[in-house]
Amino acid sequence: MNARFSASDKVALDETIRKAERVSRVEFSVFVGHAEGDPRAYAVSLHSTLVAPARSILIMVDPDARAVEVVTGSHVRRTLRDAQVELAVAEMQTLFAAGDLVGGLRRGIQMLAEHARAPQTLHAQQP
Repeated sequence: MNARFSASDKVALDETIRKAERVSRVEFSVFVGHAEGDPRAYAVSLHSTLVAPARSILIMVDPDARAVEVVTGSHVRRTLRDAQVELAVAEMQTLFAAGDLVGGLRRGIQMLAEHARAPQTLHAQQP
């Protein structure tokens, strides 16, 4: 399946990514298409080409292979745990299985952004 998004799908994904980046302060990239070779290795290679891989999350979806990979940079992993990524992937796969590629991506991006957000800290006044 060649993932062709309508103009409204592209706008919705772009808006979701922009909001996620504001919430989490990390960069999001999405690749939908054929993974060359092993999907995980391909996703890692795509992630390494990003402008700021340490501060980035890449979501790679190969609909034909039914593969979903999420690659996170070292800075992102300070707040985003593997279990949280797995939960987002499971949510995406559920929506993908129902035929909602765009909805699955949007939900996954939202979940990852919420979990990647650095916790707010309260600073007590120094005496």
